[in-house]
Amino acid sequence: MLAFTASRLLAPERILERPLLLVEHGRVVEISVRDGKAMPAGESAHDFGDADIAPGYVDLHIHGSSGYDVMDDTPEALPAIERLLARHGVTSYFPTTVTAPLDTTLRAVDRLADAIEECEQERARTSEPRKAERSGRAAPLGIHLEGPFISHARRGIHPPENLLPAKLETFERLWQAARGHIRILTIAPELDGAMELIATASARGVCVSLGHSDADFPTTERAIDAGARHATHTFNAMRPLDHRDPGILGAVLTDARVSADVIADGVHVDPAIVKLFARAKGPEQTVLITDATAATGMPDGRYRLGSIEVDVKGGKCTSDGKLAGSVLTLDRAVRNLARFAEWDLPQAVATASRNPARIAGIRNKGALVAGADADFIVLDGEGNVLRTFIGGVEGCV
Repeated sequence: MLAFTASRLLAPERILERPLLLVEHGRVVEISVRDGKAMPAGESAHDFGDADIAPGYVDLHIHGSSGYDVMDDTPEALPAIERLLARHGVTSYFPTTVTAPLDTTLRAVDRLADAIEECEQERARTSEPRKAERSGRAAPLGIHLEGPFISHARRGIHPPENLLPAKLETFERLWQAARGHIRILTIAPELDGAMELIATASARGVCVSLGHSDADFPTTERAIDAGARHATHTFNAMRPLDHRDPGILGAVLTDARVSADVIADGVHVDPAIVKLFARAKGPEQTVLITDATAATGMPDGRYRLGSIEVDVKGGKCTSDGKLAGSVLTLDRAVRNLARFAEWDLPQAVATASRNPARIAGIRNKGALVAGADADFIVLDGEGNVLRTFIGGVEGCV
């Protein structure tokens, strides 16, 4: 059994002063107050001093990092991405596709399903030591399908020739190739056939997220009625908000049934609008994502987003002058949100841990409670990641 203590523990449902966190076989066994608590025989606590222990971050929307894309057909790609994620406090993630020829996407989701299943099999062997090659790396939990069911009008940099109608048959091919591991689907609700696809995907437990859309307000509300319950990179690749024609943004910001994510890098959305967004959705429905590309963690230069060439300069990622993902890391997004929205650190941490895990329907992640996976991070008072533990195993920070 392993024991950990620090100044505070951000659960994040509660804040515990002088906590004692007990971990065994990769899971949280007990959380208590250290003062007056007897340590297990033969154990001493790893004391992180004035730092905070918080749940590991969960990124719902990430395309790559470290020079690799999640759709790359190379064995080096995901391990490199997962190591960088761990360095920035991300313990779980949803590899996100970008619109490509259908056959390319089918092959990519098949490879991603392999990675997810290998990780699941390892986690199931909780009584065995973790494999050295897997230890300390962020774990893929499911696939986020961004495209091909998106709007031509709001496609961003997604190749127009690869966008497809919202047909159940196409979704079924993707579902079978992914062996049921599609957990998030970004879709434009105004497409013909979208309502039926939304209902079908929702019934299978997929988090249907509205995005890359030029939908009006009534269409968006019908999509929510059909089962959509989230919004993808709010404000970006969406019909702009108009006070007489609120459109998709009006529905996303006002409908309490819908959570929403935002790229809080100060580039995709102005800090003042991030503050407005956070007030509209509140601490329970706000989610931080990165939309990170292969350029994340790399110097300025030219990289790929799927098959799309992107240029990175001064923290801005573009393709033919259009924003094309980001080089944001989730720990920086947490710090930015706390500053932009004037939220305290525990509130900001919840938007990158508890909220995304709940929205994706993932149990045992995103919160530190007895029985949960021992995925946690150690933060200084400013929210900088000092150490990352995945299944109780420390990653490289």
